[in-house]
Amino acid sequence: MRRRITLLVAATTSVVLLAFLLPAAFLVARVAEARALDVAQSQLEFLIPAVGLTSRTDVAAALPGLDPDGRVAVRWSDGQWLARRGQTADDVAPMTPSTVGTSAGTRLIQPVRRADGTAVIEILVPAAALHAGVTATWLVLGGLGLLLFLVALVVADRLARSIARPVGELATAAHRLGGGDLAARVVPAGPPEVQEVGRAVNLLAGRIGELLDAEREAAADLAHRLRTPLTALRLDAEALPEADRDRVLQDVDALSRGVDGVIAEARRPVREGLAAGCDATAVVGDRARFWSVLADEEGRRFTVDLDSGPLPVRAAAADLGAAVDALLGNIFTHTPEGTALHVSVRPRDGGAEVVVADDGPGLSVAALERGRSGVGSSGLGLDIARRTAASSGGRLRLESSPRGTTVALELGAPTD
Repeated sequence: MRRRITLLVAATTSVVLLAFLLPAAFLVARVAEARALDVAQSQLEFLIPAVGLTSRTDVAAALPGLDPDGRVAVRWSDGQWLARRGQTADDVAPMTPSTVGTSAGTRLIQPVRRADGTAVIEILVPAAALHAGVTATWLVLGGLGLLLFLVALVVADRLARSIARPVGELATAAHRLGGGDLAARVVPAGPPEVQEVGRAVNLLAGRIGELLDAEREAAADLAHRLRTPLTALRLDAEALPEADRDRVLQDVDALSRGVDGVIAEARRPVREGLAAGCDATAVVGDRARFWSVLADEEGRRFTVDLDSGPLPVRAAAADLGAAVDALLGNIFTHTPEGTALHVSVRPRDGGAEVVVADDGPGLSVAALERGRSGVGSSGLGLDIARRTAASSGGRLRLESSPRGTTVALELGAPTD
């Protein structure tokens, strides 16, 4: 924007200066020419009475003093030239005053009637005299035009800066808001219209924060309401025979922990999730151990390949754990018992890659769409994993065939 405004002002100023300087330069040349001709005409008017009324001897004697530059020539009535010879042909007898332009300059020719005939006065105005001072004046006009042009550019640059800087701050604030920094605000500055946009962005950011807070509280309240039926379920489980009671209580405890996690996640600030990091090796290993119990019960071969060292990634431990749970849960839900599965974690471009694979019948690519699975479930599992990978600066890759499904989470490196 700053560059465009400056270029626009430069183009406009150039047109205005040309519209002013070209006529001014032409006028200067015409004024210089008219001034030189006026001087010659004055000299001519002074000589007319002398040539018409005095004798040839007096005019010849007076010419050197009247014409030190040798520009005046007088042809007497008998055809003889006094002092110097002019360019008017001897056999030409002009009847009226005339002006003749030549390469050497301009000649003023004036016939003078005498009692003994017609004399001719010829005055040469050299080309140098016709353009005296024109070049210097043109240089002054050109310098003035250049100075005005530079001043216009400086003023335009300052004006463009006063507009571009607030707009740039608005863009920065908008990018921060898009990145999840709901505390981003802009100080309204610049023209009134830009200030109004700044105030609107601040109002929008505040409103977004209010809506997100309300949504998180609503989700937390909804999850909190599950505590009552969970308590009742726990009481019912404790009344079961001992053989089934421990297993049901473990499931109730796991469900209770899940509800607590939902409440904590709903009330977690957005920026905290964006800035958090974890060790992918530790998180995936923990979730693999959790699901290995169910794999043993269903007779599934469960292989886990973890990197030897920690692999820090830009994702919260809870988010990565939920993503791995979603992927493993899909396998247990949508593949027959006994289907083998495999989990691995390996380094990738400063981050890590988590791969979850199975030997089942495969999934449809449509399962990546939120709310669609194609197998009768909610369709949110893969979307949770996709959003976790995207928020870390990576992506989710899905490869599915009748021989099995492979889901890879590419996770970015943590920020400083």
